[in-house]
Amino acid sequence: MSNLLEQIRTDLKAATDLKTQQSFQRFFKEQVKYYGVKTETVGKIAKKYWPQAKTLINKRFLGYVRSSMALTIPKKRFIVAFWLPNYLDHLEPNDLTTFKRWIECYINNWAKCDGFCNHTTGDLIQKYPQTIGEVKSWAKSKNRWLKRASAVSLIVPAKKGLFLKDAFEICDTMLADCDDMVQKGMDGYSKRKAEYIGKKSLNMWLIIDWLCRGQPCGMPLS
Repeated sequence: MSNLLEQIRTDLKAATDLKTQQSFQRFFKEQVKYYGVKTETVGKIAKKYWPQAKTLINKRFLGYVRSSMALTIPKKRFIVAFWLPNYLDHLEPNDLTTFKRWIECYINNWAKCDGFCNHTTGDLIQKYPQTIGEVKSWAKSKNRWLKRASAVSLIVPAKKGLFLKDAFEICDTMLADCDDMVQKGMDGYSKRKAEYIGKKSLNMWLIIDWLCRGQPCGMPLS
């Protein structure tokens, strides 16, 4: 496993682009460490090493993912974010508890949160709908990234018309939350959901009702 990590690290360093590296920080309020590798390139590296990663048995693979999540370089986390959806068949409902712990311990900016939750947590919810209650409970957490995770985990399912009622309930729970990272997570989600509902002509009044019910922290409507 350590050899696999080293191979990936070498490829990421070799793909460093100075211009990309210099422009990356402007997207964050927090200081971040970044190789300066374009997302498209990270995807190619993830695909290159997936045949090796998928041969690890479940506990070893998740141990590798945990090790990568603990690293400070975002693109190493994005590698496992590319892998985990392909590992869905091996995941079980109780793995959501592990994901929750990783979010609490290792995620400290919006890119890590969204990169991990959009597909990994979202795909797990679709496979095991009974886990939605746990994800909804995250909206009441004191951890800003766990709250954001509760919303962004439903972006992909909602685009398919799934879990819309649950998504509204999550957003209602956090509507008065003045943390900008939480509000922006809901803003991005609500726009995608509005687009979907608008195209499908499904209960458009519901999205209008929710968006117009009051914006205590200045959450934008556009």
